[in-house]
Amino acid sequence: MKTPRAFYQPLAIGAPAPWRELPVRLERMIHFVPPHVEKMRAKVPDLISGVDVVLGNLEDAIPADQKVAARRGFIQMARDNDFGATGLWTRINCLNSPWVLDDLNEIVGAVGDKLDVVMLPKVEGPWDIHFIDQLLAQLEARAGVTRPIMVHAILETAEGVKNVEAIATASPRMHGMSLGPADLAASRGMKTTRVGGGHPDYTVLADGDGTSAPRGAFQQDLWHYTVAKMVDACMSAGIKAFYGPFGDFSDPQACEAQFRNAFLMGCVGAWSLHPNQIDIAKRVFSPEPGEVAFALRILEAMPDGTGAVMIDGKMQDDATWKQAKVIVDLARIVAAKDPALASVYGL
Repeated sequence: MKTPRAFYQPLAIGAPAPWRELPVRLERMIHFVPPHVEKMRAKVPDLISGVDVVLGNLEDAIPADQKVAARRGFIQMARDNDFGATGLWTRINCLNSPWVLDDLNEIVGAVGDKLDVVMLPKVEGPWDIHFIDQLLAQLEARAGVTRPIMVHAILETAEGVKNVEAIATASPRMHGMSLGPADLAASRGMKTTRVGGGHPDYTVLADGDGTSAPRGAFQQDLWHYTVAKMVDACMSAGIKAFYGPFGDFSDPQACEAQFRNAFLMGCVGAWSLHPNQIDIAKRVFSPEPGEVAFALRILEAMPDGTGAVMIDGKMQDDATWKQAKVIVDLARIVAAKDPALASVYGL
């Protein structure tokens, strides 16, 4: 374990100093683009203004014979566009793959100063973060990159869930984590082929009445435990938690419900794999105007966050002041990028 003095020192001579605080950015959706497909790359200029993060995907869903084309396509995509306030990320191949070293070598050398975050799949423990931390520092130094590239871990193995706290604090490069439900389900031996969301057989039953009459069944959330554990690890480490993919593009209601559960539990965003999920994520991960208005009333009634007041018959004290501040702080970040919501929020 590094000493406090050493934690924020660059890991290579000439590499940029790590961030001491995460940059404040709106990241309600991480929109995946397959960069080996030319017609998808052609949509990126229009996509930039409509999403918070554009991610060039190099890993799952990219055929093995298209890995090199995807890497080259991402570099071209990064060079051809000005992303402004929109984040530019890439999901590289996993550390035990034959492509990962070329992914990092070529991308950092070609577009390192434009790249905000590297998403690392199938993180098992802090050792994976330590490896990419050291390697990125060496590549940044060699390429003359002036700001550190952050690392985002995907939590998609049982080992990773077990080690989630150590992963969250493994490096100052850590940006956050995403839940990877499909790979995690396989790793755990779960009996589902769904990508995220609930399952109709994961239920609790209503009490019986002593007869053979059908009993009500209520579907539960398969991912509640893991999301809660991930959120606690991330928030205690000062990094961000995200819900990952929702694979059923034909069921926007279920997608919205899963995203909203994650938002209420503390996640700041989710992946969008299809254009119809962009607006869902934008709506869900922006606080509701009524909640913002009430939170503003709490802050106005308790300017220094101390004491207790009654608002609409409900007691507010320093604990609810903190809750209100979470909502208002997020609303201000949203308002800075979204003029329509800024007007609705009155900010």
